[in-house]
Amino acid sequence: METRVAEVANQIYQLTTHVENFNFSFNQYLIAADEPMLFHTGGKQLFPLVKDAVAKVLPPETLRWVSFGHVESDECGSMNEWLAVSPNAQVGASATACMVSLNDLCDRPPVVFDNAGSYELGGHAMQWFDTPHVPHGWEAGVLYDATTKTLFCGDLFTQSDIVEPAKVAEDMFHAWALAPDSAACLRTLAELDIDRLALMHGPVFGGDCKAALLSLSDDIEKRIAAAG
Repeated sequence: METRVAEVANQIYQLTTHVENFNFSFNQYLIAADEPMLFHTGGKQLFPLVKDAVAKVLPPETLRWVSFGHVESDECGSMNEWLAVSPNAQVGASATACMVSLNDLCDRPPVVFDNAGSYELGGHAMQWFDTPHVPHGWEAGVLYDATTKTLFCGDLFTQSDIVEPAKVAEDMFHAWALAPDSAACLRTLAELDIDRLALMHGPVFGGDCKAALLSLSDDIEKRIAAAG
C-alpha cells in the first residue's frame, strides 16, 4: 500500500490510502497553515504510511493540531502516535467527544472545540460545528475552512457521485443515528459558503455542495417519516 498526496485547495492536502483487501480508501487532510492541522489520523496500522505522506509536505514534528469528526479507528486510531512524534500537537474535538472518550484516551489533554467556534490556524480561518448523530455518534462534528471554503465532512458522503451512494450505504449498513433534528443539522451546514466537500472515503467533491447537503437532508426526513 501507499498513501498518495494531492493538493485539493490552497495548502489543503488529501492523503489517500487505498486498501485493496476491502476495495476501500481512507483519507486524511493536512492543512499546511502556520499551525498545521491533520484532520483524520487513520488507524494505527496506517500510521507509518500517513506519517511519510505528511513528511512530503512538512516535517511531521511541526504538526500543531490533530482533529477528527468522531471517535472511530479510521478517524482517530493513531492520534497518540501523532502526539508522540509532534511534541506541540494537541487533539481538538467536540465537547462531548472530550467528555465521554478523549479525556481518557488521549496521551495529552484534548482541547474542546466549541460549537460554531472560530479558530485561526495562521492563514486558515476554521470553524467547528457539532453535528450530534450526523452521521454517527453523539460526539460527531465537522470542520469548516472559511479561507478555502472547504467542509471537512467525514462520513456524510462517499464516492464521487455523493448523494446516491450515501443513500445506498445507509440502506446496507444503517450507520446513521437518525434523530428528529438530523435533517435540520444538515440544512444549517448547507447555509455555509462551500466550494468543496472533503470526504473521508471518496474524492473531494467540487460540485453543488449546497444541493448535495439539502438532498441528503431530504432523504433523512423521508427515513424518519417512514420509521414513524
